[in-house]
Amino acid sequence: MKKKSGNSRQRTRQTAPLVRGPLNCKAKGDLAELAFLHKAASLGFGVAKPYGDKEHYDFILDSGERFWRVQVRSTSYFEADRSGYKVHAAHNGKGSKVETYQAEEIDFFVAYIVPLGIWYIIPVNQLASLSFLRLYPSGCKWGGCFEPFREAWHLLAPGADLPQPRIPRRVPPNLHHKRFVK
Repeated sequence: MKKKSGNSRQRTRQTAPLVRGPLNCKAKGDLAELAFLHKAASLGFGVAKPYGDKEHYDFILDSGERFWRVQVRSTSYFEADRSGYKVHAAHNGKGSKVETYQAEEIDFFVAYIVPLGIWYIIPVNQLASLSFLRLYPSGCKWGGCFEPFREAWHLLAPGADLPQPRIPRRVPPNLHHKRFVK
């Protein structure tokens, strides 16, 4: 057994951080998608990711009864003046025009509040053409209309009754509609 040297001060070597620097928006979105994949799979859903980035949805969820198209967004942005979190609920359309998600594109919009680990499972018919959402997990005096969808994973389960839309959507004109004269 070796004796310790008379110098009681031992140098401890500092290791460099293992991260490459702050994460960009794409990396944060990828982490949110991984968190969603883990959460959904742990709840028993079948989860598939479409190839490429050309679809408006991030995942296809298999409930055992049907398939759901799911768009996942995350936020860490806390608006102190409103005591809530802001989540972008729109995508870039043609010519970098911002477009809201429509029922033809997705079935559910999932928002993840990263610092709190809270999920909001919102049917697309509840978005009502909003380009961003404000979520109030701590409550608010304005009501917090999306609070019923906090951790609402049951909406994706077999036999779930989806809530009715808040505002009726635009119905595209029927191009084959002809007026008949009697």
